[in-house]
Amino acid sequence: MFTSEKEIEVRYAETDQMGVVYHANYLVWMEIGRTTLIKDLGYEYAQLERDGYLSPVTELSVKYKTSITYGETITVKTWVESHGKLRTVYGYEILHADGSIAATAVSEHVVVKKENFRPVSLRKIHPEWDAKYTEIQRGEG
Repeated sequence: MFTSEKEIEVRYAETDQMGVVYHANYLVWMEIGRTTLIKDLGYEYAQLERDGYLSPVTELSVKYKTSITYGETITVKTWVESHGKLRTVYGYEILHADGSIAATAVSEHVVVKKENFRPVSLRKIHPEWDAKYTEIQRGEG
């Protein structure tokens, strides 16, 4: 299974008054992980947008296991959990420097036309990207 990894230094601005990372920042880190995965595969999300398409989140689930604090360096692991005709599910692990799991997550996405938000198959607009996702997915699409 292909997994992308991205190290991130936790910034003070990402924490609350207790010095713990605010929960919404995990979503930002997941986006960083997703775009890193796409780049590691040789594609570019920005090109998808330039071509007139977007890939909005349709569902999201995060399980917070242990807190992350300012000054830590964390690793976001990202993979394609499943990929079908219209839906791609990404999996994530957010890890402390010692490798212990701080959070796990999945996000579901569809590709839509920018002008009308109608779903479109990745296969129709980027068949090689679609084939790569099908090849590396962990589960069944």
